[in-house]
Amino acid sequence: MPIYDYQCKSCDRRFELLVRGSSIPQCPHCASTELAKCVTAPAAPARSKALIATARRQAQHEGHFSHYSRAEKKRLGGK
Repeated sequence: MPIYDYQCKSCDRRFELLVRGSSIPQCPHCASTELAKCVTAPAAPARSKALIATARRQAQHEGHFSHYSRAEKKRLGGK
C-alpha cells in the first residue's frame, strides 16, 4: 500500500494519500476523483534539532505523531 502525492484538479489542493489495492483515490477536501499524481523527491531523515522541530510542527499540524519518539508519543497521548 504505497503513499502517493496528488493534486486535486477541482480544488487545486495537494495532499498525500495511502492507496489500497484497486480503490479509487479521492480528494479529502472536496471528494473529487479528478486527481493528478505528483512526483516527489525522497527526504533524508532529519538530523539537526531545527529540522526535527520543523518536522514535528508539520506532523502536529497534520494530526499525527510520526516524528516523535515512543516516550514522547506516550506522554502526548499518541499510540
